[in-house]
Amino acid sequence: METEHIVKSFDEELLKLDNMVVEMGGLAESQLTDAISALVRRDAELAGRVVAKDRRIDDIEIEIHNFVLRLLATRQPVAVDLRIILASLKISSSLERIGDYAKNIAKRTTPIAKVPAMGGTAQSIARMAAMVQGMIKNVLDAYINRDLDMAADVRARDEEVDQMHTSLFRELLTYMMEDPRNITAATHLVFTAKNVERIGDHATGIAEQVHFMVAGELPGEMRPKSDNASFTVVEAE
Repeated sequence: METEHIVKSFDEELLKLDNMVVEMGGLAESQLTDAISALVRRDAELAGRVVAKDRRIDDIEIEIHNFVLRLLATRQPVAVDLRIILASLKISSSLERIGDYAKNIAKRTTPIAKVPAMGGTAQSIARMAAMVQGMIKNVLDAYINRDLDMAADVRARDEEVDQMHTSLFRELLTYMMEDPRNITAATHLVFTAKNVERIGDHATGIAEQVHFMVAGELPGEMRPKSDNASFTVVEAE
């Protein structure tokens, strides 16, 4: 009976860890949603709330870190249980970075709102962000359900995010070349688009940790990458 009690208690602790990760992921997803909404609506007040709420995500990461250390010390987990605990720790780190990128997007809303809107670039970033938001939601579902196929799908979708980022980068460079008055807004939008692209990378990294949890190894094939912004050249006419 004592052994059964110990096993049940450990299972409850693993469930608590799952719930902490999902709560953190939900907050990170919400932060990205609000940050993009603030950008599109040019809403500095909403952007300020996003910045202020980032602290809660940081706090949960610390809680997960401490909880994991206690589990490792007291339970001495092995096999799949150990993989779950280690992957959850890495996933929490990725979610914290997603929160940071959402906060950075919100911070750039204030200067962007002070200059005239530039075409439909904010809406284009919003479309890219919507895809990334879907990746976050699906990868959290993959984590909870230990679903390899769903994790693999998230990993594959990152390539399309990269392509959208490259296209946006070229578009924003063109705006800067056409009129120097666009440089301030375009520069902030370049960094905003890059933040969204990096969030996609972190969602993909979480998918790889889900694969590790379930299969006991990281995916064998290289992650598909199509972000060519670093090599983009726009010729002056």
